[in-house]
Amino acid sequence: MLGTVKEQMDVLKKGTVEIIPEYELEQKIAKSIKEKKPLKIKLGCDPSKPDLHIGHAVVLNKLREFQDFGHTAILIIGDYTAMIGDPSGKKKTRPPLTFEQTRKHGKTYFEQASKILNKGKTIIRYNSEWLSKLTIEDLINIMNKFTVQRILERDDFTNRLKEQTEISLHEILYPIMQGYDSVFINSDVELGGTDQKFNNLVGRDMQRRFNKEPQVVLLMPLLEGIDGSEKMAKTLGNSIGIAETPKDIFGKTMSIPDVLIYKYFLLGTRLKSPELQEIKSLLEDESVNPRDIKHRLAHELVKLYYDSETADKARDEFDTIFVKKEIPDEMPEYLLPHKEIKLIDLIFQSKLSDSKGNARRLIEQGGVSINNEKISDINYVINQKKDFVLKVGKKKFIKVKIS
Repeated sequence: MLGTVKEQMDVLKKGTVEIIPEYELEQKIAKSIKEKKPLKIKLGCDPSKPDLHIGHAVVLNKLREFQDFGHTAILIIGDYTAMIGDPSGKKKTRPPLTFEQTRKHGKTYFEQASKILNKGKTIIRYNSEWLSKLTIEDLINIMNKFTVQRILERDDFTNRLKEQTEISLHEILYPIMQGYDSVFINSDVELGGTDQKFNNLVGRDMQRRFNKEPQVVLLMPLLEGIDGSEKMAKTLGNSIGIAETPKDIFGKTMSIPDVLIYKYFLLGTRLKSPELQEIKSLLEDESVNPRDIKHRLAHELVKLYYDSETADKARDEFDTIFVKKEIPDEMPEYLLPHKEIKLIDLIFQSKLSDSKGNARRLIEQGGVSINNEKISDINYVINQKKDFVLKVGKKKFIKVKIS
């Protein structure tokens, strides 16, 4: 095992909201070092959607830190529990998924998670391996470990009862089934976001009721999306996907509110404490433009999910378009017959706008240019003899080819 108890705790506590209980984690690490036996670190992921974003990466980064100290990372793909659907934070029953859907999403999850984790040292398990084999007798034995009152303690259920919103019986099974995952793999530590506290503690309780050493629960904060208000979620359109293009990761990061810069550094990157302290000091320095620090953040995120060379290229391309206001080297091409065409029609036909009405508004607002020359006439007619570059809005460029 690598590092002393203090060295490990200093790193593992970084960015956490709560460790339940912290002294037990210290004891487990000390025992692990003494016996030269790695801890089993569990992270459960329900593949309800096919893609991961940097909000998911918060706990994945923490799992990687455990890996770097020599502990065993166990990524559990909840292909069975995802068919139930985690009720955490939900005001109504989730629509059910098929087993085929959860399996398909699960494969994508592991591929994307491998951008963060040490792939060769990560154990991946599907909880259908053991949950699908449970008999009615087994299920009765498991359910016997809990009371209805205990399960209904979770805020989601309590609030729905008050509002007289239905709670399906299969939802009550969710925390129990994911808790059984901890029993089955004998996890020493379970990671999760703060919204998973109830589920993770059920796993700890269940291990105790099965006469096993209870896991420590380590909770990470939830990361707000690029809108700065709601929790990051693809359905809200405020996420940065870890499999998105370098250009999109860089551009989206540059759009986050300044108040989130440090939180994104702390939870989304793998910078060490001295570097994080430097970032915090710079953000407190009124002479430093937060945009420059955000620039570094965007570079760090692209480098994390790709490499340094790709991050440099994404940075240079962003600077070319938004800082130097130049035309990028590469852009989509659109073939235009050699004839006159109204600018509004070209914008719509080339799919740079979803309607002619929106194209008109973009022109009126000064958001359209040809070869870097702004066009504000909504009746402008193009009669170009040579290829030209059309820019619409801040990010959309096409090279119009004259046939």
